[in-house]
Amino acid sequence: MNTSPPNVETESVAEAHRAHIPLYRVLLHNDDVNTTLHVVQSLMRVFKFERHECERIMLEAHSNGLALCAIEPLEQAELHRDQLQAFSLVATIEPE
Repeated sequence: MNTSPPNVETESVAEAHRAHIPLYRVLLHNDDVNTTLHVVQSLMRVFKFERHECERIMLEAHSNGLALCAIEPLEQAELHRDQLQAFSLVATIEPE
């Protein structure tokens, strides 16, 4: 039976590596072109969120002009921004 403590050094290195990955906000902007249904369905396809979460994001963008969709590493944020734009939505990313 192994009773040695877990390798603290390995865990610390992994935590430090995760802590240094810069994160980006994926932002949805309000527009006067797309229907609310199109926005909700697009968010569901891109992020795989439940309908109620997509409706909340859509309403926030509609009311405030901008809504936070996700906070994630750059490559994923760029992909999600590009996917939203492919659905004719206005989306940007910015550093966290």
